[in-house]
Amino acid sequence: MSERSHTAQGPTGRALISRDRGLLWHPYAPLNGPAPYAVAAAAGVRLRLDAADGTVFTPMDAMSSWWSAVHGYRHPVLDTALRNQTEQFSHVMFGGLTHEPAVRLAEELVRITPEPLQHVFFADSGSVSVEVALKLAVQYQGAIGSAHRQKFLALRGAYHGDTFAAMSVCDPVDGMHSAFPSLVAQQYFLPRPPSARLVDGVLVSDPAEVAAWVALLSETAARHAGELAGIIVEPVLQGAGGMYVYAPECLAAARRVSDEHRLLLIFDEIATGFGRTGKLFAAEWAGVAPDVMCVGKALTGGYLTLAAMLCSRAVADAITASPVSALLHGPTFMANPLACAVALAALGLLDSAGWQQQVAGVEKGLTAALAPATDLASVRDVRVLGAVGVVQLKTPVDVPALTRAALEHGVWLRPFRDLVYTMPPYISSPDEVAVIGSGITAAIAQVHG
Repeated sequence: MSERSHTAQGPTGRALISRDRGLLWHPYAPLNGPAPYAVAAAAGVRLRLDAADGTVFTPMDAMSSWWSAVHGYRHPVLDTALRNQTEQFSHVMFGGLTHEPAVRLAEELVRITPEPLQHVFFADSGSVSVEVALKLAVQYQGAIGSAHRQKFLALRGAYHGDTFAAMSVCDPVDGMHSAFPSLVAQQYFLPRPPSARLVDGVLVSDPAEVAAWVALLSETAARHAGELAGIIVEPVLQGAGGMYVYAPECLAAARRVSDEHRLLLIFDEIATGFGRTGKLFAAEWAGVAPDVMCVGKALTGGYLTLAAMLCSRAVADAITASPVSALLHGPTFMANPLACAVALAALGLLDSAGWQQQVAGVEKGLTAALAPATDLASVRDVRVLGAVGVVQLKTPVDVPALTRAALEHGVWLRPFRDLVYTMPPYISSPDEVAVIGSGITAAIAQVHG
């Protein structure tokens, strides 16, 4: 349970919230939307939040700050890495220059990602890394004499970011396409792959449904092969598009179809990478490797914004041999030294802290703690994969009410649509995971019954 009180700190939080209101836009919220909570401190897995009414909460962050702070807050190893780099230099342009943190981080990413991925492009954010991946695919097709192939095959339910090219491969109905009809490129979409359940460590799905989906994939790709540059998916787990777990066999089929039609297979591992699904990368569930992979979020342990696009040697060689020769993108803060240094430290923590055991413990705890939610009348489904727990309701979530109810039970959540979900920090103890699960269940019962 969180500690709650009306203390002298409350007015400070209220003043900050008041200054925020009407000044700052928050994600997917109007200027006059629900009042935010003011963060006064964060350490370990806990936040200290001031509410607009003066109430102080110290909940566990069940969201890992949108899935990135896997090692928690104020981690001494990450703090030290950041401080040490500031004593050398905080930023230099990457045009014509290089530096040790960038080279070492690229080497480490090549080492831990699937074997074919040998080249690295650093980007500012996950959305930008997707932009770069899509541009890379189009450049690649031009380099091999197929410049007319500039469209992509994507999935319903997908979410790949908020920039324009990334939006074009997000779900065309439930995404943001309709707000920008003349600006977002039209792509081709397949239905969501068949759902899968984790049973004794294996993702299980209906073989007949998988076969039907694979047949549709093959037929659609063949019909549009002359236009397609690549196929892009979030492997195994669709994140912001619905926290949806699907059959790994569909990834293997996408690999076969891509090879057949000379398409680039792009895996968006921004949310799934670095252990979140129980594998270091979700591609491992299918035992396949993409031509291109995007990573981000947990890359820096939530300290700074950084993402990367990796590609195979064959793809890079084709572009290098083309008349342009360069990948046509170059952010100002590309390979920021502070971000690269803390990312190196964060990747080191994954190994030294034993991420496999951590994630397995979170999975076990969430499975047990969320099980009682299945008995609630408002609940449609409960699912767990790795350090991801999802409770899907039968109706849309009352976000302000449920957020407050969860805080009353010691948990910070950010539900959306009909989903109440958690992606806890890997360092969460069994007792903390139990509180997260019981808090989610209690909050849903309180608000939705």
